[in-house]
Amino acid sequence: MKQQSFEQQHQKTWEDIERLLKKPHRVENSSLCAEHYMQLCQQLALSKQRLYDASLIERLNKLVMQLYREIYRYRSESRLNLYTLFVRDFPLALYQHRYFIAIAMLVFVLPGVIAGLWIFFDETAIYSLMDFSNVRQIEQMYDPAASKLGRERESETDIMMFGFYIQNNISVAFRCFAAGLLLGIGTLLVLLSNGLQIGSVAGHLTRLDYVDTFYPFVVTHGAFELTAIVFSGAAGLKLGYALLSPGPYSRLSALRQAGREAIPMLYGIVLMLVIAAFIEAFWSSSASLPIGVKYSVGGICWLLVLLYCFSGRRFGSR
Repeated sequence: MKQQSFEQQHQKTWEDIERLLKKPHRVENSSLCAEHYMQLCQQLALSKQRLYDASLIERLNKLVMQLYREIYRYRSESRLNLYTLFVRDFPLALYQHRYFIAIAMLVFVLPGVIAGLWIFFDETAIYSLMDFSNVRQIEQMYDPAASKLGRERESETDIMMFGFYIQNNISVAFRCFAAGLLLGIGTLLVLLSNGLQIGSVAGHLTRLDYVDTFYPFVVTHGAFELTAIVFSGAAGLKLGYALLSPGPYSRLSALRQAGREAIPMLYGIVLMLVIAAFIEAFWSSSASLPIGVKYSVGGICWLLVLLYCFSGRRFGSR
């Protein structure tokens, strides 16, 4: 192969690698670095074997050395990656995926608000979205006379409910993420369905004047649970977009890259859902705590979560 054809074939890949290496945090995944490193080593060996120009060989050699140092740097830092993950990588990933998050939030929140208003003003509308037994169950869960709020406890211990909430929350988040493989349409449907359900419940219980039981129950753990569901939807949309618009890569390669880029989000989402489950089991379900205390703590949690989510901007704008 002539040098000109060789350069035309690989020029875009080299430019992409050079751009990545110029970023403040460069490539945040060692496997991606290693993949580029192996390709460049092969290309450098071919360039030397075919006696290409010294300028091209020098450029490839420089990229190989930079990627080698990048792999070594990443592996050194990853020994203490939990701190880096939650202080930098997770909020940075949220910032980088902010447009997907905005779409996911719109699909999740807007139908819920519309359904909630519809059901609040029409007492029979709830049965268009939920069956009679589910409606009765929800009413019992947030009955002001109940000693425990939320789901009926088959076990008397909050620890059992903590495990149940973790399983339930993570299953919803996983469906949001994995459904992105259906070109993102599955993720949109999961977000829409959950938004409609939550909005319907809120509208119905507000109409019944269960305000002092329902909203104090959801306000605190909702700061973590609802935002985590939106983030899961954003990660799923990322997968769908990679399949629809793979760019210069094959769809499989684009999907793998999108999955790697979403990994910090997935770790953060799991942590948020565990926190939400803990709060829901041990704090939200208590009917003895003053309403004002629950609203105050809930407001603080929402503020902290939002501040944390926006903190990634300082890393992304560097």
